[in-house]
Amino acid sequence: MTDQKNQPKVVVFSTPTCSFCNMAKSYFREKGVKFTDIDVSRDQAAARDMVRRSGQMGVPVIDIGGKVVVGFNRPQINSLLGIK
Repeated sequence: MTDQKNQPKVVVFSTPTCSFCNMAKSYFREKGVKFTDIDVSRDQAAARDMVRRSGQMGVPVIDIGGKVVVGFNRPQINSLLGIK
């Protein structure tokens, strides 16, 4: 579990029908990680922002303290959040 005070800002760019997005969000809830969920299927400006940050059109794109993770890459997410 991460220390809430020192946790970097986490933003998940997702869509409601994306199974990997839902797995990532469930994982964050399970680990006590606070995150902001942005539905890019409803927010075109956010979708453009996601592509600008990641160069990717696919979801999920997860921004952890300014570092971008494309897809639900658990080892990379754990490393960035300090999860054992």
